[in-house]
Amino acid sequence: MKSKLYSLLSLALGLMAQPILAQQQVKYELSFPNAVHHEAEVKVTFSDITTDTLKVLMPRTSPGRYAIHEFAKNVYNVHAADAQGNTLQVFRPNTYEWNVLGHKGTVTISYTLFADHADGTYAGVDETHAHLNMPATLMHARNFEQAPATVTFNIPQGSNWKVATQLKQEQGTTYSAPNFQYLMDSPTELSDFSFAEWTVNDKGKPKTIQVALHHNGTKEQFQQYVDQTKKIVAEQRAVFGELPAYDFGRYTFIGCYMPQATGDGMEHRNSTILTSSRPLASAMESLLNTVSHEYFHAWNVERIRPKTLEPFNFQEANMTEGLWLAEGFTSYYGDLTLARTGTFDLKEYAEGLAGDLNYVLLSPGRQYHSLVQMSQQAPFVDAARSVDPVNRHNTFISYYTYGSVTGLALDMTLRQQYGKTLDDYMQALWRKYGSPEKPYTMADLEETLAEVSGDAAWAKQFFQQSVFGSQLPDYAALLAKAGLELRKSNPGEADLAWVSLNYKGDGAEITNGTYVNSEAYKAGLERSDVILTVDGRKLKKAKDLQKVLKKHKPGDKVAVTFNRHGQTRSVTLTLDEVPTLEVVPYESINKPVTPAIEQYRQAWLGTKAG
Repeated sequence: MKSKLYSLLSLALGLMAQPILAQQQVKYELSFPNAVHHEAEVKVTFSDITTDTLKVLMPRTSPGRYAIHEFAKNVYNVHAADAQGNTLQVFRPNTYEWNVLGHKGTVTISYTLFADHADGTYAGVDETHAHLNMPATLMHARNFEQAPATVTFNIPQGSNWKVATQLKQEQGTTYSAPNFQYLMDSPTELSDFSFAEWTVNDKGKPKTIQVALHHNGTKEQFQQYVDQTKKIVAEQRAVFGELPAYDFGRYTFIGCYMPQATGDGMEHRNSTILTSSRPLASAMESLLNTVSHEYFHAWNVERIRPKTLEPFNFQEANMTEGLWLAEGFTSYYGDLTLARTGTFDLKEYAEGLAGDLNYVLLSPGRQYHSLVQMSQQAPFVDAARSVDPVNRHNTFISYYTYGSVTGLALDMTLRQQYGKTLDDYMQALWRKYGSPEKPYTMADLEETLAEVSGDAAWAKQFFQQSVFGSQLPDYAALLAKAGLELRKSNPGEADLAWVSLNYKGDGAEITNGTYVNSEAYKAGLERSDVILTVDGRKLKKAKDLQKVLKKHKPGDKVAVTFNRHGQTRSVTLTLDEVPTLEVVPYESINKPVTPAIEQYRQAWLGTKAG
């Protein structure tokens, strides 16, 4: 006993003898004295700096986006001072970094941010609001990744601005984040927004859902939006059996539907940002579709997420092979949820399926990339900017849509062959990789599909052929079980090779790159060519081409003259058939809807929320 007491005393004295290290902290302060001209003033103080040089950076990427965005381009008037207010010299080694020396442990950086693009990636400031995506707004420092941060928003005098954010409220308009990753993932809207909240009793635990909406609509329109959002929350909760464990017990829909906003939706851990220039009065259904998509992300990608996105890199492009599931399956459930809530009727839902299937089945992109490889294209396509023309119309199919129709195929196949559903698959992924959170690999996804279906050989084949390959199933046969017919919309009608034309009086300019699987491509026609005549008829307006096509059928050959770079040329072109497809319910084409079809539809499209 004596030796044990002596050991404890020695340990205590030893700990007392060690220097007490203060925890590093980051404190931000944002003000908006020149909001009318889209400027914000930002101050950030880094304390207890442990290196001689403080390296301060502006992020280059943003959560939910995968391309490089040089947010530093909107930062200027950068100054640095120590704790006593003495000016410190700032060196800039590259486009997104500022280095500060001689700080004596504390540095305050001040800068002006120009913000005039309110969406899910950038920031927008004006006299009506401050719409802030944090990577586009806040500098950070190396070696402060685990430091807690506070953000104080100075509300302009005379305004009625309130704060909507997933950050934790500390006092007044001061909020906190436990670390850098959470801070960057926390978009914030400051405005005189409409607000509603409700509590969901989720397995005995109360969870708060909030809607904060900056808009010009009526109270009645806002209430309709809230009521429909409640239904979306309930339906998607039913898919997984529970809501996620929100870090501070709440989830916030942050919306900005104002004329100056740009259409977007962006998922975050405990919130989503929703933007559009379209008002509730004319775009309610479309806006709710984005709500549905983004909320499903609270499970799928915010918690069920690919290992290749761990950790998210805020200074480099982020590539993953898993967006076909993270975004594609989310797109499938975004629409499916609106069918289950009754927002979409059967005809409208079928039209949405037709649009997706047209894009994926008719595009030549599957000749170039598999589903996984399409996901890996995200750094080049997901709001990425380039000035040079690309061949993406031939080589790329969006992983959103490609993944969505893959989700449709998987759902139909599980239902028809195994008595299971895609809901069962998502629930299994949630139990294994979402709660608790354990980032998945492609092998994990295949293994889980094998467990759900009970058929490991089929699961392996599906991944080899349709995920790592480019094969798609017979959608007509799959949809027939639901009493939906997939067919050509205009069989037997001739078409001029899938081109978009701009009629200019003396001819029709081809405005898109031609598709490799079209007769126009085979004939050598290309973007910017001006078609002068088809089958001897001058093309001055759309009706001229329609008159020619009505005289012919697919497969007919016609003479085409066109102008390229000032020279007139001639080719012989084979007319295509109008390629578009449609999905129509049996009852609209006088085909019988059997009790088995009705039962199938109810199990697939009927409400799951009870």
